[in-house]
Amino acid sequence: MKIVNIVPGFGGTFYCGNCLRDSGYTKSLIKLGHDAIMLPIYLPLNFNHDVEASETPIFYGAVNIYLKQNFRIFKNMPLWLERFFNSGPILRYAAKKAGSTRTEGLEEMTISMLNGMEGKQNIELQELIDFLKVHEKPDVVHLSNALLLGLAKQIREQLKIPVVCSLQDEDVWVDAMNDFYQKKVWNLMSEKAKDVDAFIAVSDYYAAEMKRKMLIPDEKMHVVHIGIDVELYKPSEPVFNPPVIGYLSRMYEEHGFGLLIDAYLKLKQNPKFKEVKLKLIGGYTADDKKFVNKQIKKLKKAGVHHDVEFIEKFDKESLSEFFSKVTLLSVPVLKGEAFGTYQLESLACGTPLVQPALGAFPEIIEKTGGGVFYEPNKPEKLAEKWTEVLSNPTKILEMSKNGRESILENYTNEVLTKQVLEIYEKVVFGEKL
Repeated sequence: MKIVNIVPGFGGTFYCGNCLRDSGYTKSLIKLGHDAIMLPIYLPLNFNHDVEASETPIFYGAVNIYLKQNFRIFKNMPLWLERFFNSGPILRYAAKKAGSTRTEGLEEMTISMLNGMEGKQNIELQELIDFLKVHEKPDVVHLSNALLLGLAKQIREQLKIPVVCSLQDEDVWVDAMNDFYQKKVWNLMSEKAKDVDAFIAVSDYYAAEMKRKMLIPDEKMHVVHIGIDVELYKPSEPVFNPPVIGYLSRMYEEHGFGLLIDAYLKLKQNPKFKEVKLKLIGGYTADDKKFVNKQIKKLKKAGVHHDVEFIEKFDKESLSEFFSKVTLLSVPVLKGEAFGTYQLESLACGTPLVQPALGAFPEIIEKTGGGVFYEPNKPEKLAEKWTEVLSNPTKILEMSKNGRESILENYTNEVLTKQVLEIYEKVVFGEKL
């Protein structure tokens, strides 16, 4: 089967769980004998080469579509200028600036993209369709998230093939808008959902959320958890002398980075845990730098910054080393997440989780037995749960063993990609879902 996975590029400036999911799907499909590629839009998939990218051109170049959306003078720019804005150095600069990761100012762009041929990116859409027709000729197209639903109708009508769409964390983007735009975007996404043959949510929690928000009928909704390539993760026992708390994600406010720092400062006030270290990995964008510096100042003011390590690289080798030197992992995302790929990576390495009882976190922890959760998601509660867990090394070792075994059995890329393939086969061959 020929599968094209259309994914938003991110430039490799921060840890991107959705990007790891898409890369894992594609690599696993190829391993299973299928012809599959990732087709990037907006930005390259990764300038640091941590994620394999196809050799296809980048469609909907981030700089081009931003200029066309906001400045009439660029609406009919010459081809040479489009190519300049789509060049590596320009897109690399755009990725570092990372304005595309911030909802503010991109509400109209989001609506325009969802409008497809009726939006301001209709030329880019037709270029994408023509490329698929001539160069790829896929049996099915898989959209990385529901914010790309504006592509679905033309793909189905012009290529006469089914479209499948993953669902993961779209609410983070949409719900950051004001009430006017929130309502408009959710209504538009609900309308465009009719152009998709099947949706794949990454957790039971998120399937229920998106059925409610987008009015998706039960027969179109499927749940397939995320998988990982377990061969990339070397297991090791959690460290205890001294204990080390780990954080793996983009370092910004919404992912609870500030909450984590506050909880760590509270934990360090307890003489029993004054030796506990903190390791931080995942990177951040230019937009996040001011916020990160604020957290560093807190650590310095409290005199504990020497016990905290910021790890700049987050490639495979750096992650393996990171997990071999921590006791547990906490990523206290303020409102929870649809999944959180870092949870699987942590458990695959034998590192248990301490997560807030929000989003899909309890679902994954209960299914794997590899961690504990707490509520409410406040610094003092996280510090209390760390105190409880770190006081019981036997429990930590038990969770480490349970988590690793569960990943090997239920969360490998191969196991979960086969579930996705069953959905592809049903929509391609017209079977009833």
